[in-house]
Amino acid sequence: MSVEDEVRAVLGSVLQLGARAKSLARSSGLLGTLPELDSMAVVGLIGELESQFGIQFADDEISADTFQTFGSLVQLIEQKLAS
Repeated sequence: MSVEDEVRAVLGSVLQLGARAKSLARSSGLLGTLPELDSMAVVGLIGELESQFGIQFADDEISADTFQTFGSLVQLIEQKLAS
């Protein structure tokens, strides 16, 4: 499973998106677009992503830009996994 597919699965699970998760493209908006993604959901999502990928997000990596689009979130995780 690709990183993109894993992130999509985590988003679908944490936010309970159902079939909508499958339609997430890299250009799909997240923050401000998905009503399920509020500040409390971001906290849960971060925890689940850290657990799923064995990574840690630094405080300065958690911003509106990170969660702007599905692609921006996937890109950050791919960068963290590569380093």
